Amino acid sequence: MPGGAILSATSDVTRVEAPVTLKAYLMCAFAAFGGIFFGYDSGYINSVMGMKYFITLITGLDPETTPADQFALPSWKKSTITSVLSAGTFFGALMAGDFADYVGRRVTIIIGCIVFIVGVVLQTASAGFGLLVAGRLVAGFGVGFVSAIIILYMSEIAPRRVRGTLVSGYQFCVTIGLLLASCVDYGTQNYTDSGSYRIPIALQMAWALILGIGLFLLPESPRYFVKKDRLDRAAEVLARLRGQPRDSEYIQQELAEIVANNEYELQLIPQGNYFESWIACFRGGLRNRSSNLRRTILGTSMQMMQQFTGINFIFYFGTTFFQELGTISNPFLMSLITTLVNVCSTPISFWTIEKFGRRPLMIWGALGMLVCEFIVAIIGVTDGKNPSAVKAMISFICIYIFFFASTWGPGAWVVIGEIFPLPIRSRGVALSTASNWLWNCIISVITPYMVGTDKGNLGARVFFIWGALCTTCFVYAYLLIPETKGLTLEQVDRMMEESTPRSSSKWVPHSTFAAEMGLTEKSADQNIEHKEVSV
Repeated sequence: MPGGAILSATSDVTRVEAPVTLKAYLMCAFAAFGGIFFGYDSGYINSVMGMKYFITLITGLDPETTPADQFALPSWKKSTITSVLSAGTFFGALMAGDFADYVGRRVTIIIGCIVFIVGVVLQTASAGFGLLVAGRLVAGFGVGFVSAIIILYMSEIAPRRVRGTLVSGYQFCVTIGLLLASCVDYGTQNYTDSGSYRIPIALQMAWALILGIGLFLLPESPRYFVKKDRLDRAAEVLARLRGQPRDSEYIQQELAEIVANNEYELQLIPQGNYFESWIACFRGGLRNRSSNLRRTILGTSMQMMQQFTGINFIFYFGTTFFQELGTISNPFLMSLITTLVNVCSTPISFWTIEKFGRRPLMIWGALGMLVCEFIVAIIGVTDGKNPSAVKAMISFICIYIFFFASTWGPGAWVVIGEIFPLPIRSRGVALSTASNWLWNCIISVITPYMVGTDKGNLGARVFFIWGALCTTCFVYAYLLIPETKGLTLEQVDRMMEESTPRSSSKWVPHSTFAAEMGLTEKSADQNIEHKEVSV
């Protein structure tokens, strides 16, 4: 591989990068499509659990003879049906980290699509509680594979200037999936046969097929090939992603920095056997600001905090919650409206996350959400049965969704894709995603007991809990979330060594790993050529 351009590249601390091409946008945009079936699978069950035919199928209750306030799924069944997907996704996300390092990011996502389709087939074939739960568990494993690795894949192939925007596209596709689920559920809600729930379930296979087949046409991550010492393939893929010749200065420079960063990290924490590679995620100590342990805690806790915002209460249980308010004539329509707000708000982050950065969005987003949540709770407690008060509650719920969709929704996914060094990146992102699904599962289990009329019956008072948790998110964002805007993944690694979260926005690159590792023109040629021969 020619390396004559690396000398000048490594002395450029701003890391000149190839111009962003339409091809790069389209590749990442298609990868983000994975969010559609994640969002759709999370959203369709919301309205299905409120359908008359489905309730009768699962409980045996007759809507004609059962009092309206008693014609509903028991809290424990709602809890199980909703949470079992998250349980499967938790384990799927943990397994995905190993697959991503062994067979590649792209192939892992394709495997996830296949597993997901098997789960959907089981759910579609179900005519009762047991097989439906089993199908959602299997589908959860597939969602775990995709949700963990699609963020990793997109972060590794996206140009730094638009990485935040493109990864935010994943969250936008999640909202599209939620909207599609609401539209389909709205259309089948009054069916008096199994089509009421089988049609929404079966449509999920289309999203998985599109993503799985399309990924055969996309390249593998160049950073995966660097991790595997296959620098010839890394250069080829990088050239394809950046739309530049393989021997161009842009490609030589970016590849040199990726290689040098990986070698630097391996010197700090050498790779051992399988168990040691997982233990590496927890090394370094809490006092070392750039340690793997602190990054793992940051990634996992950030996803926990995203769930603490309470947003999935609306998207998992919104229909049944609106039914229990009693003054809303069409709860299915209200769920559709809240989902539409989610979709329309998320694209705002495409611009703001690169204009203002990750950190300000997370801080101000948490503040906006907690204010709205406390207002909803106060209105619900003081005048919750008044139709005008209910309209006000719904208005503030929509504003709350706006704040989430434009800040924490995409922001948490963007940051976890950026903060881990290459040797542990796949496992770090997998652990963070698993944390999201663990807390998603926990909230899905306990929420029906908190608000169900046959259990805690908190009603709108549950928003006091979400408001309090969102206050914690605000403090967390101010103290712990770093600013990663405009930096390459390798520069993020250096920034976290030299800066604190509150001063991170002022940090500027002053050296490169390639220069410090001695990857000059001569040594770079020898290093890369040696590794190419070994392949």
